[in-house]
This record gives sequence, C-alpha cells and structure tokens, in this order.
Amino acid sequence: MNQVKKADPNNKIVAENRKARFSYEVLDTVEAGLVLTGTEVKSLRQGQANIQESYASVEDGGIWLINSYLPEYLQGNRFNHEPRRRRKLLLNKREIAKLGQGVAREGMTLVPLKIYFNDKGRAKLLLGLARGKKLHDKRETEKQRDWAREKGRLLKERG
Repeated sequence: MNQVKKADPNNKIVAENRKARFSYEVLDTVEAGLVLTGTEVKSLRQGQANIQESYASVEDGGIWLINSYLPEYLQGNRFNHEPRRRRKLLLNKREIAKLGQGVAREGMTLVPLKIYFNDKGRAKLLLGLARGKKLHDKRETEKQRDWAREKGRLLKERG
C-alpha cells in the first residue's frame, strides 16, 4: 500500500483503541478523514469519544465507521447528533479498492486505531488493516511485553 505518514505526536489524540494492537496483527495503516456534523466535532474537541468496539466496513463503494460512540454535545439541543450513527470515511478510490480487496480476499478486518486532530484542525481516523490473532499469539505478545518490562527494570537497577 501507499506509505502514509504516521500520526504526528503533537496532534491532539481524542480516542485510542489500545486493545486493537493486542487483539489484531496490524499489517498496514491508512489515515482517513471523517464526515461529521457540527455537534460531533464539538463533542470530539471536548475529548469525548470511544472507538473500542467499533470497526469499519466496505459498503456501496465507500468505507463506513460503524459502532463508534461520540456522545451528544450538551449545548446542541435539537441540532444534536445520534451518538452511535454510521460515519462515512473519506479515502481515495485506490485506497478503498485496496482495503476492500484485503478484507474480501484475505479475510482481514478494518480496525480503527485512533481519532485525532491534524495540524489543520481536521478530525482524522487512523485505520488499520489487520488480521486477528490467535490465543497463542496473544500469549506470545504478552510474554514479550513482560520480558521487555523486566529487562528495563534489570538495566535500571544495574545503572
């Protein structure tokens, strides 16, 4: 796939799916724009979002973010949005085609990794093309993480 620049560390991260990297082996990432209403953007700016149980799906020639939670904006009154509505993702046709092929042929999943605001103040979603890990793979990941933590502790003790 195309080389996509990584999320800039000084961008404001609104929501992060930390379990995704534990449950899935992320093979490629793509930065996608989000189609949002005004109250959704204001709710995101307050840092209230949850993408833990969400996923992306290829439908009707586009990619949709499903089951993401953006709470209602308190001052939004009658113009408020539905918290768990489907949101369209903005990608190039080539990117949509490649992600669609990965999902259809190779049995992969589109997992949202994080939502953040870029340098221009636009809401972006880091979307990962991932393959689910088996239980033994998850155990191996946990062992490696524990060993890295223990190794750091030992090196710190020795100076």
